[in-house]
Amino acid sequence: MLNIPGDVRWTQKGITVVGGHRYGSLHFQLYYPLGLCVDDDQTVALVDQLHHRIVQWKKGDNYGHVIAGGKGSGNELNQLKYPTDILSDQETDRLIVCDRGNRRILQWSLRRGTEQGELLIDNITYYELVMNNQRYRYVSDIEKHAVRRYQLGTHNGTVVAGGNGEGVYLNQLNIPDLSFCRSTTECLCIRQLQSSCNAVE
Repeated sequence: MLNIPGDVRWTQKGITVVGGHRYGSLHFQLYYPLGLCVDDDQTVALVDQLHHRIVQWKKGDNYGHVIAGGKGSGNELNQLKYPTDILSDQETDRLIVCDRGNRRILQWSLRRGTEQGELLIDNITYYELVMNNQRYRYVSDIEKHAVRRYQLGTHNGTVVAGGNGEGVYLNQLNIPDLSFCRSTTECLCIRQLQSSCNAVE
């Protein structure tokens, strides 16, 4: 997880570090980029959704390297179908991939020679995935309007928010989206994509 200090100063002008060469399938092009993660060594991994692949750029690279998927749309363990989000687990040197089109979450080793992912969670329609400092994974289940928490190594999640049908009451969610607030006390912020309500765990 990237750790940004609270007193950091941002430059006024940004530079393009990934893409920017029109859409396409070459290793320096993207087609509908979505979720991304940046490791402490400034390696960028990015969801290239319409190419059904995850592409990685190390600092200074001119070309990306496919590290997951890239074998066309499909449901084999070496394929992805409209992935939406990724999470880098630097402790285990693995990438967690939200493979939304296949209703599953896969884990890919970042070691050289990895040919396919390992199934972590299946039969879930989710939007996003985050992990906290205690290594709990939180998944937004947009079909059941709930947020589930998974411990490392388990396949059965616990509902921590929502799960009482779609709605606007305090015990309900409506297509939840997730993010973490980094402060003295870590909190999970839940934004509802079709509601003005917000919830915090």
